[in-house]
Amino acid sequence: MQTIQLQVKDNYAKNILEILENLKGVMIESVEIQKDKNLEYDPYFYERKAQLDKTIEAVDNGTMEMYDFNESVDALIHKLEQ
Repeated sequence: MQTIQLQVKDNYAKNILEILENLKGVMIESVEIQKDKNLEYDPYFYERKAQLDKTIEAVDNGTMEMYDFNESVDALIHKLEQ
């Protein structure tokens, strides 16, 4: 027996479950639904994580320029004082 994991769009979940239930006992032994806890709290969790991973990689490999916060604030204060 093999286990298959599906990610189904919310609008189609009911349809997919009906199809799977109709195949239960023939080709499918059991149907189990698991919700991703990350998506319960933040529906864009994986999109945000991918963007954060890209940002961290860019910082680590030097393709994204980083600024020293203290120097930037000092420069801003100096500019505002003029």
